[in-house]
Amino acid sequence: MAVCCDLEVDVNGEETFMVDTKIIASYCGRLSKLFGKPAGGARNLKVIFNDFPGGAESFELMSRFCYNNGRTAITPSNISFLHSAAQFMEMNNSVSGTHNLLEETGKSLEEMNYWTWSELLIATKKCQDLLPFPNSTGILEKCVDSLIGRITTSGDPSPCPSTSSPDSSGVRLSCDTRSTESLKNSFSRATWWFEDLLVLSTNLVGMVFKSMVSQKFDHVIISRFLFYYQKSKCYTGTSDEKRKVVETVIDMLYILDWNSVSFKSLFGILRVALNCNIRKCSRTKLESMIGSQMDQATLDNLLIPSPYGMNYLYNVNLVLRFLKAFLHGGISQVFPIQLRKVASLMDFYIAEVAPDPCLKPSKFLALAMALPDSARESYDGIYRATDMYLEVHTGLSKEEKMKICCVLNYEKLSAEACIHLSQNKNFPSKCAVQALMSQQVKLKSLLKATGKTKCYIDSSSGVSETGSKGKKNETSKQSVLYAGKLDLPTDNDKLRAHLQGMQWRVTELERVCLKMQAPMTKIMKSRVSNHRTSRSLPKLCS
Repeated sequence: MAVCCDLEVDVNGEETFMVDTKIIASYCGRLSKLFGKPAGGARNLKVIFNDFPGGAESFELMSRFCYNNGRTAITPSNISFLHSAAQFMEMNNSVSGTHNLLEETGKSLEEMNYWTWSELLIATKKCQDLLPFPNSTGILEKCVDSLIGRITTSGDPSPCPSTSSPDSSGVRLSCDTRSTESLKNSFSRATWWFEDLLVLSTNLVGMVFKSMVSQKFDHVIISRFLFYYQKSKCYTGTSDEKRKVVETVIDMLYILDWNSVSFKSLFGILRVALNCNIRKCSRTKLESMIGSQMDQATLDNLLIPSPYGMNYLYNVNLVLRFLKAFLHGGISQVFPIQLRKVASLMDFYIAEVAPDPCLKPSKFLALAMALPDSARESYDGIYRATDMYLEVHTGLSKEEKMKICCVLNYEKLSAEACIHLSQNKNFPSKCAVQALMSQQVKLKSLLKATGKTKCYIDSSSGVSETGSKGKKNETSKQSVLYAGKLDLPTDNDKLRAHLQGMQWRVTELERVCLKMQAPMTKIMKSRVSNHRTSRSLPKLCS
């Protein structure tokens, strides 16, 4: 049979083929329709395909089938190209008769469940070249579904033995060696496929991910695979490849249950993302995931260097966005313990960044006031950070210093911090007065409450107890007298003297009450054992 190469075929601009129109058209319905009518002896016909699935390699496989009288070896490595080409070129029964490439590849796909894992992986990898083009054949979905099904049936997809019933044969968490080894083996069975799927592109991994989620695959295993994939791909990839992988992984992690995503791994991917200039939407998703678990962070996690070109040391804006995401989640209202934990962490962080000479007052204020007042039981940590900031930033005006000091809640400062503040030259004098006034109010309230408490001593307790009673009453009356006569001086030195004097008197009151507890306990025991007496039980000092 004479072969006449009278047709030039341009495949996606990749390569040009010279083929026989009659041979190709006898199997391809698309070309048969195009050249069904004679072209009047025209020569050198040309066809241009811009969206041929699989490109030049796929067209070549299809041409060999046509030139070989409708025979070719169909294997997992070429079935995706042959099936897609047959669909695209309309190689159906009405044209090719008994030699139907579309039907033959379809039968081979039906036997996919009998393929080995390696054959499945090869077929899926080959499908990657079909992704840029419309895929109406469904072969890629079949390969992905088969992969997920094989992963599920070949190993326990759940790494958490606690989810199984107590009577199941799963691994139980215990400290013995056998259980530890069983746990390792169980987790290995659940992650054996990680390395094999590294050959897949990010687009194909996205399809695998969606299939896993739709089949309710364990989110812990999915997240661990995504982190593993990201680390492996970013180890040798170019900047653009790293950026695309990081964005894809972040977008997929965001869909999962955030409680199943490793917080430590999120900071690992954050370091890569900061150097890749990822999309703003992906960056926001990552910050939201980190911020939602802010109570698990450490100081080292937050000490992130500032972006290139910035003169300040640490990336304060990033931490502020973390806090915003943390508060936006509403966790502070449901779990106040975690809110206080974040507040304690922020106290350490603010103290760490405060000595930075380039840290602007507005940023310091934003950090100190990011959390609500209820998050802190004590403001001593904020005071120490403020002290360090004012000590380094000596060029601030009085107005700026007063604005900085607005972050302090003087009522939540300890007595030691207030005394230190009153003697601290870094703080404006008004702040010292406010601190001393706050302590004065607290001490007046304490002394007033102590003075109102009446203590009675039973006459049977002896002379020494009566003497203690007299001293105690005398001291209490004197304390109430001091509290009643205490006025607010305008001079700071007099305030300090009054404060120290009242603190000494409170200490004396506490010491007297402690001495009285032992004899009063004896009186109570004696009163309980003596049922005949009609005397009432004396009230104790609280």
